[in-house]
Amino acid sequence: MWSVKTNSVHEGFRLMRVISRPSTARCTLAMYVSFLLGEPHSPTGNRLAEIMEISHDSVNRFLLREDYTPRDLFEEACSGLNLKGGTISVDDSVLDKPYSQLMAFVGHFWSGKHHGVVKGINLITLYYTDPHGHHQPLDYRIYDKAANKTKNDYFQEMLAEVLAWGLQPAFCHRR
Repeated sequence: MWSVKTNSVHEGFRLMRVISRPSTARCTLAMYVSFLLGEPHSPTGNRLAEIMEISHDSVNRFLLREDYTPRDLFEEACSGLNLKGGTISVDDSVLDKPYSQLMAFVGHFWSGKHHGVVKGINLITLYYTDPHGHHQPLDYRIYDKAANKTKNDYFQEMLAEVLAWGLQPAFCHRR
């Protein structure tokens, strides 16, 4: 079993978790974060492997090594935010998967980008903007049609979570 340590610094990046034994994968957190920041048009594992001249299996091993949760995102994002008095918003995006066959969470969803229904994965994200204008995503869900929930149901779950975790937006009416 892996032991984890939270909020550590590794390779110049503040980490949510650090694995207790050294990784043998050639892909590292610093490499992955740098890639995501510098490659806005094609952030895929294959593209990272191509740019860094490593195997895509190394990238996959790195991505499978940890299981990050919405709480991990919240704890990472809130360090630079004033958690009191801001504004919450929610948005969803469809990650296009037109050629997928038996991939989990793939369905047909409305895409504003394509102005029609497309095959893909629907990612629902809860954003927060603090009173100083700083903004970060704080929570997320992948839409699962098998769960028989609406996007509003997911939003209400995320809102309840971030409020329980200490977020105090300017206005929040709870039933």
